[in-house]
Amino acid sequence: MTADVDTFLYNSVIGLSFVLALGFLLVIMSCALYGNWWPLFVVATYVLAPLPNAIFGRCAGREDIMSDYQGGFADAGYFLTGLMIVTGFCLPVVLAHAHVITVPAMIMSISGGLLIYGTIISYSRFFAEDDSF
Repeated sequence: MTADVDTFLYNSVIGLSFVLALGFLLVIMSCALYGNWWPLFVVATYVLAPLPNAIFGRCAGREDIMSDYQGGFADAGYFLTGLMIVTGFCLPVVLAHAHVITVPAMIMSISGGLLIYGTIISYSRFFAEDDSF
């Protein structure tokens, strides 16, 4: 039984890494095919998006051990993370609207972003440790 679980985990990690590489490939190809490197700034939002959640999550102290509410710091981290994710999807749309990049580059960049964010969310949900006792 343990060998089946280990094989499943290894295959899951390999599959997630393939999808993540495909997402970054789409973003890079949206830059390279159309000769405009502006969509590459979206990668900065992919890198910076989890940071507020991680930083503010550590700063959030629980007032009550049995409470589900984590405090204002955790909420601020969630807000900033959501802001970065929305920026990652909206920046290519704004650049295409301003005719800085082409519409196919925008579509490739957004689809690459969907793959990257989907991989990050899948990895965090799939490999999250259960904190309940």
